[in-house]
Amino acid sequence: MAVKIEDVIRHSYADRAGIRAGETLLSIGGHEIVDVLDYRFYQIDDELELQLRSIGGELRSVRVHKPEYEELGLQFSSYLMDEEKSCRNRCIFCFIDQLPKGLRETLYFKDDDSRLSFLFGNYITLTNLTEHEIERIIRMHISPINVSVHTTNPALRCRMMNNRFAGEALDVLRRLSDSSIEINCQIVCCPGINDGDELRRSLSDLCELGVNLVAVVPVGLTKYRQGLYPLSPFTRELARKTVAIIDAFGDRCLEQRGKRVCYAADELYIKAGMEIPDAAFYGDFEAIENGVGMVAMLRKDLRDALSCREPDPSIHRSVAIACGVSAAPYIRELMDEVESKFPHVSVAVYPIKNNFFGELIDVSGLVVGSDLIAQLRSQPLGSELLIPSSMLRFENDLFLDDVSVDDVSRRLSIPVTPVNVDGELLLSAVLGKEE
Repeated sequence: MAVKIEDVIRHSYADRAGIRAGETLLSIGGHEIVDVLDYRFYQIDDELELQLRSIGGELRSVRVHKPEYEELGLQFSSYLMDEEKSCRNRCIFCFIDQLPKGLRETLYFKDDDSRLSFLFGNYITLTNLTEHEIERIIRMHISPINVSVHTTNPALRCRMMNNRFAGEALDVLRRLSDSSIEINCQIVCCPGINDGDELRRSLSDLCELGVNLVAVVPVGLTKYRQGLYPLSPFTRELARKTVAIIDAFGDRCLEQRGKRVCYAADELYIKAGMEIPDAAFYGDFEAIENGVGMVAMLRKDLRDALSCREPDPSIHRSVAIACGVSAAPYIRELMDEVESKFPHVSVAVYPIKNNFFGELIDVSGLVVGSDLIAQLRSQPLGSELLIPSSMLRFENDLFLDDVSVDDVSRRLSIPVTPVNVDGELLLSAVLGKEE
């Protein structure tokens, strides 16, 4: 396989070597270039020999001298230099299968691509890996790899993922572990399916395997599950039992390995009606992208930032914060502390009920623009509405229902400001820009 060069960065090492847009890159140092991982790995050396096919079709060889690890300067039509691999499974808990019709097309794509796991932290199931890709991960020591495990019971994994090869794919975990590849694992926990003793088995197997991290998140259930596998939400009692299992394994790992390894997502603590642990519990917050330790990090960072601020009676602000139902009590608690230190600052916190996906969905990242408009149009919002940027796509412009930030701002007649989930940034947004 070969990849076509879309552009060459001006004055780059590739440009100086006479490589031109439109040529095809065949190999670097005798290694065939198939995709971005090959390109990034084999361009590291300081002396490179590139095999190219010119625009006219002739084969030619180009030598490039550059500092080690410096970029060559080639650009390709897509970041992966190849098509993104889609998921072959039909998991009984898949959130994408629970989306309503009519959303933007990109939301329905299910990725299961090992390259995205390494480059962007996406989770893969291992069912899509070829032997060549497994060997490449080991040879290049691509690490960490993020794996959606769900269960280490092969038969149950096949049933949960509706893929008869899903159990066999667990053997890849052992191969990666034996090759010292760092593995981060995720378990979507479904009541009555992979909880209880099955969860104990999975955590025991993964801890024995020596994985770096296991994040357990509760299944998310929308109101669009007609015709799908019957699943039940977590009750408070079951959430408590599940957290107890996870924390017990975490305690054991902490004693044996010096780190907890196993963590329950914040959402499980909330469903259980349990206090979310303090920041020290979460170490380096390695599982933050799984919703593990987000509340603890926000509390710590905002309180640290607040302690560094002197009371300032000249700051007069009245703002509103809209967030998911589950996050609202924690945001309210922090804003009470802000108001206490800044007496002329007033913050209204509005929990947004998720009518779009259904009330079982209560996280901030799945709040949509239409629900914001419907539930805030008659509320006092002050001079500015702050929302978590997790409600929006990467470009920070559209909610999941394709309503734009500008649409919400116009309908509510107020500036709307997305804020990253960061305590210092949130405090600054509440207090306003310093003159």
